[in-house]
Amino acid sequence: MSDLISLEKALAFLLQDAEENASTVNVELRDAVGCMLTEEKHALINVPEFDNSAMDGYAVNSADISAAGCTLSVSQTIAAGHPGTPLERGTAAKIFTGAAIPNGADAVVIKENTRAENDEVEIMQMPAAGENIRVTGCDVQKGSVVLSKGRRIGPQDLGLLASLGISELSVKKPLTVAILNTGDEVIALGTPLKPGQIYDSNSYTLEALLKTLGMNVIKMGIVQDTLEQTEQALQQAAEQADCIISTGGVSVGDEDHVRAAVEKLGQLALWKLAIKPGKPFSYGRVNAKPFFGLPGNPVAVFVTFLLLVRPYLLKVQGAEPLEPATLQVPSGFDISKAGTRQEYIRVRLVNNHGAQELQAFNNQGSSIMTSISWADGLAEIPIGKTVSKGQLLKYFPFRSIL
Repeated sequence: MSDLISLEKALAFLLQDAEENASTVNVELRDAVGCMLTEEKHALINVPEFDNSAMDGYAVNSADISAAGCTLSVSQTIAAGHPGTPLERGTAAKIFTGAAIPNGADAVVIKENTRAENDEVEIMQMPAAGENIRVTGCDVQKGSVVLSKGRRIGPQDLGLLASLGISELSVKKPLTVAILNTGDEVIALGTPLKPGQIYDSNSYTLEALLKTLGMNVIKMGIVQDTLEQTEQALQQAAEQADCIISTGGVSVGDEDHVRAAVEKLGQLALWKLAIKPGKPFSYGRVNAKPFFGLPGNPVAVFVTFLLLVRPYLLKVQGAEPLEPATLQVPSGFDISKAGTRQEYIRVRLVNNHGAQELQAFNNQGSSIMTSISWADGLAEIPIGKTVSKGQLLKYFPFRSIL
């Protein structure tokens, strides 16, 4: 196994080889999810722009409340979006959540702590100045940096930006990635299966993973197991896309033509890694376009994309951070035999009598797609190590990667 490349060395090479995309584009806010910001976003306004009520109740001047049980006349009603008039001393303003605090008021008594009758309200609990008031800029202050350059825009960011009146963003131009599958046994969905055939699943996994990064996808289809067809497909992909990802055909079988085709059209820089699943991973260039050759087994496709392809693509797009966040979590399983490759076990974080631990899927085969659908993360098992229950393992939650 000495000829196999470690994951750490492979990832370091990929990140060093990644050339940052210099192209930028302006996109509407609704289309920005997954895109990478090319500049800091500053707040041009305060959020909120005015002091407003956090609750339904009565706006008062706390100095007018001498004791619990004090009664004030109700001088006005203020609804959200309809500013009131300055508060008369010795009175209260009925106010609704989100409505602007009138000048002269410094607290809101929640409705549950009052008793209203006719045009008067009894204040049943003494308020403190500032109580139940959301002050100007308590969420975002004008001039502050709300999102940093290189941030990958998530759904949670859209509402924040919209609240600031930002309708357009400058982002890295999304990459176009070509996906192609190899194998005479692979057929498209909607076609009846014949003996020895399997449906294409890898392209759907990859397309979804790429779209979470805001990238455009070209599906080149299924390539027949011939050197000529493989060369032709790679050539077309290099002409149409910024990056190429293939699945299958990078092993050492007689019908695995991808390596030979890549070396004819460009060069292969990485091949065969000391990881499981994912050993027959490759990286190189096809007509100067980055090329990733992923294994054919679906779990290996998923794992190698997350651990190697994703950080590379993020680096190209100028995003930070590149590597997923990890946790140290106790194992809830044993592995008695040490492996010769760094292994990534499909696991689920579970609660065992009040303590968290990792539960492993019962079948860790690289073709077992149910393992990645069932799991919520990966556990890393270093080369040459066994695992005992309670031992801390590096855990990659999918929520930090997807």
